[in-house]
Amino acid sequence: MPQIAIRGLELRYRLEGPEGAPVVAFSNSLGATLEMWDAVLPMLAGRFRTLRYDTRGHGGSETRDRPTEIADLAGDLTGLLDALGIDRAHLVGLSLGGMTVQALASAEPERIPSVTLMATAAHLPSPQMWNERAATARSQGTGALADATLARWFTAAFAECAPEAMQIVRERFVTCDRTGYAVCCEAIGRMDLRPALSRIAAPTLVMAGRDDPSTPPAMAEEICAGIAQAELVVLPRAAHLLAIERADAVGSYLRAFLDRCKAAHA
Repeated sequence: MPQIAIRGLELRYRLEGPEGAPVVAFSNSLGATLEMWDAVLPMLAGRFRTLRYDTRGHGGSETRDRPTEIADLAGDLTGLLDALGIDRAHLVGLSLGGMTVQALASAEPERIPSVTLMATAAHLPSPQMWNERAATARSQGTGALADATLARWFTAAFAECAPEAMQIVRERFVTCDRTGYAVCCEAIGRMDLRPALSRIAAPTLVMAGRDDPSTPPAMAEEICAGIAQAELVVLPRAAHLLAIERADAVGSYLRAFLDRCKAAHA
């Protein structure tokens, strides 16, 4: 899978789909990789050109052990779009990816025709909790956080009926670079995107899992209240990693939303 140097870091990415089609760029969750979108992409096949990448410090992307903000992660995505010659892109992000997308969409609204935010927040206290999680990752690795994380990411029913999918997610999580994970935790702890929400001008789809303990529907409602053209979908039988647990529903809603946005810009 190709890599490209962006702002001094090598980022792993994957660009697929018909040339000339509208581009949809996906940003992954904390502790996940670009493969988290695998089950959603078939719903967009033939309609859109899709760009996925590993957030710095995740999967095959490099990181640096230095203070990092969500704006820096947004800058990575901006740099990737620029390097690939992509002037405009629909943005899709889940959890940390949704925070990255909020930051980019508010900073460069003119190049973003639509925004989709899944299982995310504009503010996620407390800094102490995120710093403690970062410290655990640095000292013990992400494996020490795996059980508690997966319990938040998926409902018990999904964990019981999809053990193979759970194992794949676990393997990717425990191999996440401990420094990359910690740096992103610290960035989340310092984040407050609430003042930026009003600068997101594009139509925005906000999706939340009804059973998500990490970013519950109330956080999605707060995002919607701050964005002029936002609509909310709350998925039943879903916790945090919606793109895996409810890939069918996520893909269906996302495709319908992107088709509407594409028609509006035709």
